[in-house]
Amino acid sequence: MGKLLAFDYGLKRCGVAVTDELQIIASGLETVASSDIFKWLENYLKTENIEGFVVGLPLQMNGKPSESAEIIEKFVAKLKFKNPSIPVHRIDERFTSKIAFNSMIDSGLSKKKRRDKALVDEISATLILQNYMASR
Repeated sequence: MGKLLAFDYGLKRCGVAVTDELQIIASGLETVASSDIFKWLENYLKTENIEGFVVGLPLQMNGKPSESAEIIEKFVAKLKFKNPSIPVHRIDERFTSKIAFNSMIDSGLSKKKRRDKALVDEISATLILQNYMASR
């Protein structure tokens, strides 16, 4: 069984999370500049067995696509094109950034650390991955 790799894609940064080989635990991996994500992914796939990708589906409260949907759809299309043998799964990502920020507060992180948007993106990717695993 291979790992799952999740992305919280944004204009500037892309949070990345990964599961273990048994797909039981989701862990934050890192945050990569969005402009570098495909080069990073190319290198990562050389050493890791990835069975599937998970990408957040940005929806508004009414269920319609959010403003960022078009940007993320372009990312997903390129992800599929560059890696046609790896399926891409989508999962509702509403509230992941807010939940990520609240989890940082709950864990006692300082205000300075909570301002680290890269960390928020990484935690958001982890939440997206956890939500996907729970939905299966």
